[in-house]
Amino acid sequence: MWSKCPECKKATHHKALEEHAFVCPECDHHFRIGSAEYFGILFGEQPFETHFSELAPGNPLDFEDTKKYPDRVEASQAKTGLLEAVRVGEGNIEDEPVMVCAMDFRFIGGSMGSVMGESISRAIDICLEKRLPLLVISKSGGARMMEGALSLMQMAKVSSKLAIMNEEGLPYFSLLTDPTTGGVTASFAMLGDFNIGEPKALIGFAGPRIIKETIGKDLPKGFQRSEFLLEHGFLDFICHRRELRKKLHTLIKMLK
Repeated sequence: MWSKCPECKKATHHKALEEHAFVCPECDHHFRIGSAEYFGILFGEQPFETHFSELAPGNPLDFEDTKKYPDRVEASQAKTGLLEAVRVGEGNIEDEPVMVCAMDFRFIGGSMGSVMGESISRAIDICLEKRLPLLVISKSGGARMMEGALSLMQMAKVSSKLAIMNEEGLPYFSLLTDPTTGGVTASFAMLGDFNIGEPKALIGFAGPRIIKETIGKDLPKGFQRSEFLLEHGFLDFICHRRELRKKLHTLIKMLK
């Protein structure tokens, strides 16, 4: 199977792309990937344990727009093989134990619903019990509108749990990937001891098109890309995906 790079338009075989951590070998473009790929990059061949994979969204508001909410969920579950937009994995990065929560954009745009908030909150509980560092890999369109205020509540819920982690002196790393927007950016994605961006990732609250239409002005070049955010102090650094495991291992050892 071959994948065409949206930047340089050159095709790369999936196996070669996987060996390059799903980064285009020609132009260094970082392809969008899901939780399975991130777990493979971080944990390598080492075994890891998944948590809360049985949690699935309900339909608390009986929501329906062009489709019924349960139908959207079922379609995403069939497409991705996942029950929700986040997966939780506990394993080792090299020789350091860590908890990883990774989002999947293919599942309703990686949107933040009740299950995502509950999964990350429970992951933090395990971190507190076992004294583990936490890594959250964000890739999200923001709050899940089909769950209304229950979705928005997850911003405060996860943020309050992270405050407890901070009081306990446990490291929290936030990796912001393409795209990280909406309520996820407005809350826990920006609360890391280290906020890390992938190269050229779109990171913001409202999208650039909406902002441009609202203010009626052209936006600066590279607006809301990770390099722009780094320049303006919103990120601590940008990490190439092939360097991610090594960089995180170094940070975890440094903060022990």
